[in-house]
Amino acid sequence: MGAEISLEERARHNHQCTRSLPFLCSEKMEEFEKSPKSSSDLNVSFGYQCSAYQSSLCSSEVNYKFELSSGINIQESNINKMRNSSFSCLSGAALSANYTLANTNICNGVIGEGILPELDSPQSFKRVLSSASLSRLDLHSPSSPSDSGTLEVVRSSSFLNAMDVQMAGGAAGEDRVQAVCSEENGWLFCGVYDGFNGRDAADFLAGTLYENIGYNLFLLECKINQQNNEKNVQHPSGGRTTKSELSLAIESLNKKLKPNLSLNSTEECSTESFRLGVLNCLTSALVQAENDFMYRVEQEMDDRPDLVSVGSCVLTVLLHGMVLYVMNLGDSRAVLATSSLIKDGPPRAIQLTETHTLDNEEEYRRILADHPDDPSPVTGGRVKGKLKLTRAFGVGYLKKRNLNDALMGILRVRDLRSPPYVYTHPFTTSHKVSENDLFVVLGSDGLFDFYTNDEVVQLVHQFIEDHPFDDPAKHLIEQLLLRAAENAGLTTEELMNIPVGRRRKYHDDVTVIVIILGNKQRTSTASTSI
Repeated sequence: MGAEISLEERARHNHQCTRSLPFLCSEKMEEFEKSPKSSSDLNVSFGYQCSAYQSSLCSSEVNYKFELSSGINIQESNINKMRNSSFSCLSGAALSANYTLANTNICNGVIGEGILPELDSPQSFKRVLSSASLSRLDLHSPSSPSDSGTLEVVRSSSFLNAMDVQMAGGAAGEDRVQAVCSEENGWLFCGVYDGFNGRDAADFLAGTLYENIGYNLFLLECKINQQNNEKNVQHPSGGRTTKSELSLAIESLNKKLKPNLSLNSTEECSTESFRLGVLNCLTSALVQAENDFMYRVEQEMDDRPDLVSVGSCVLTVLLHGMVLYVMNLGDSRAVLATSSLIKDGPPRAIQLTETHTLDNEEEYRRILADHPDDPSPVTGGRVKGKLKLTRAFGVGYLKKRNLNDALMGILRVRDLRSPPYVYTHPFTTSHKVSENDLFVVLGSDGLFDFYTNDEVVQLVHQFIEDHPFDDPAKHLIEQLLLRAAENAGLTTEELMNIPVGRRRKYHDDVTVIVIILGNKQRTSTASTSI
């Protein structure tokens, strides 16, 4: 598909920056339309705003009853039971600096040409009736779930595939951003995938990880209800049963969960055991995505040996009820702003993620300890002289010898003694949202190349104080451009006139999502550059 587009058209297509619709409640829309536009407005946007009907759902309680093909009866599911949402607004923005093709051809082009166009929405949040990826793509490694009947059950009853789901997302250079919201069930999912050496890995994550997570959460839901049913049903002694595909999948999940994870019908979603179960589901979903991606890379690397070097950082946030679940792999960050301990003091910044680079002393020591027989696991401040990241999705040539052998010349690692050198195990944590928590900022490392956590929190906080109905994510991007231009001795206009690719000299691809916490009437906006 890329060969049909001229280089001039590609450059023009990628030389778009981002613009977000106003961060407004509905009663302020008329006021915004009369206001002047900023000269630094970004030029591609999508937005979502609650209707009066959706707002009425914010404080309602919704119960579901599902009859599954496996015979498990789910009533008032712990996952599906509605609670007051703990977020009010979502704002997102992304800016490209790297040159990359508009679509990549991993999985023979089905991801870039079939699935992502259905999921992406560069102009507005759109309703998604069902997920497209697992039903459209035969991409799985031999260890993936294969029973189509089970997957159909997941689509119809998992809480991540509720009837009223709104989705927005897109790409900025090698970054991808994804936001999925269900007003009906009171949850929000956000993903930031910071790709490198190409966008295939980030595209793959955007096309599959969300549904992988939904599948694993569905199995957790079934596990909970299966335990409840077993307590209430007395089985005949000596009776024999045939295990369904769903039961086998649940058993597989049980092996991955903490040994002490067990729930009963009186436990709430906020319990520690349930949180541990959700975090394990996030990890399992990412591990499965990695296995599937590596399987596809090995299938296609004869035609595209560059795939073995493609990778991505991963940052996902799932906000459900009053609990925030975070998973990260790499150097993207989630930073929580919470009220100061000092009266009238500025909000505090709390990083909810780990930094998986050699700059993290613990990560550096781990690399050395894991390769005692390798005299040079770190060369020139990079893992095997190639990568500053110590954990990442993809980047197979630093994980498997046969993938490294697919590269030629200086691209190949000459002495790959004891792979893997880059790991896939993510950091996960959960945080119970309190009345003191103000907002969460998600960002790829391009944001934190210019700002500390404290600076990001103060910029957003001050902007919301001064402009309560405008877009804080867009503001962060604008401030970053001002700083990048100042550092280079340029004006912002001069910087933005530099074509993508060449502009990477001055700043990286940048993706930002700001989640305003609280359960007031909510509105969402986001923007992306592709």
